[in-house]
Amino acid sequence: MSTKLTKALQFSNVLTTINNNKAILLAKTEALLSYCIYGGTFTIDRELLAFLSTCLDLEQIVLLDDNKNPILIKDVPAFYEEIKSRYFEVVNDYHAGYEKMRRERKVHQILDLNKDGE
Repeated sequence: MSTKLTKALQFSNVLTTINNNKAILLAKTEALLSYCIYGGTFTIDRELLAFLSTCLDLEQIVLLDDNKNPILIKDVPAFYEEIKSRYFEVVNDYHAGYEKMRRERKVHQILDLNKDGE
């Protein structure tokens, strides 16, 4: 096989690996954004955070969890702070992992080439 064809195949394999790693990183992030409390499971997202930020003056509320079960949240401010903290921690970790992958996927670094592609 020619050198160019070999390098093209290697690049194709690298792109597949990058996409797989990105999918794994996203799946890990989504799993960490699942929060269980009071017998319910909630996906922490911007919508839940925004809704709860409008309910901080309430002591208790009933929310539908991911399975559409009504769950009594007994301490709204504490629940909000916990999921807000978890959200930003997980999303920041996802960003760091994503940026690391972006830096490492420059073609000349991936295929161990110099900047001219040789």
